[in-house]
Amino acid sequence: MDKLTLYIANKNYSSWSFRPWMALTGVGIDFEEVLIPFDYPNGNPNIKAVSPSGHVPLLQHGALKIWESFAIIEYVAELYPDAGLLPKDRAERALARSVSAEMMSSFRALRSACPMNIRRPKGKIALPDGVSADISRIETIWRDLLQKSGGPFLFGAFSGADAMFAPVVNRFDIYDLVSSADMLAYMSAMKAHPAWRKWEEAARAEAWIVPEDEV
Repeated sequence: MDKLTLYIANKNYSSWSFRPWMALTGVGIDFEEVLIPFDYPNGNPNIKAVSPSGHVPLLQHGALKIWESFAIIEYVAELYPDAGLLPKDRAERALARSVSAEMMSSFRALRSACPMNIRRPKGKIALPDGVSADISRIETIWRDLLQKSGGPFLFGAFSGADAMFAPVVNRFDIYDLVSSADMLAYMSAMKAHPAWRKWEEAARAEAWIVPEDEV
């Protein structure tokens, strides 16, 4: 099989890169990582050289290029059906896809107001309209899934759905957005995962600064 190459951006800030990287690393799938920083005023032209969309993440498998975090996770789940990226039960797979797609298409107020920033010290900020509704909806998703599965992850064992919400865990943590015991327990499980710790260590070692994400 041709090797997998995952193109990503800055680990401190790139929430979309974090998702497939966390998914693949979290279930032990081997891939080559290529980091292209986006600390340019108008983006790094090297990203456009490799990605048809002009954005990362992008997964290359032989001549095939797949972009968008969710599409990458789905593709690798087909390559490695026993890796655990998707639940084995058909109904649970459908539910995992539903919440992952909702994560990809929704929660714009939260994303805009609270950028992912691994290095940011924990502290609250003033929240604009719409953020509280996003937080409430995500809490409902997490709580419903955790109650059904028994935790510690959304579908019991770590899966691609958890990876899709990984940047939200960072946002909830650093901006101090949630306080209930069940939400904090899930976030603690995510932050204790070896894949999370590996990403965080690399993010904290980066020197790049993106001023607009330093909220």
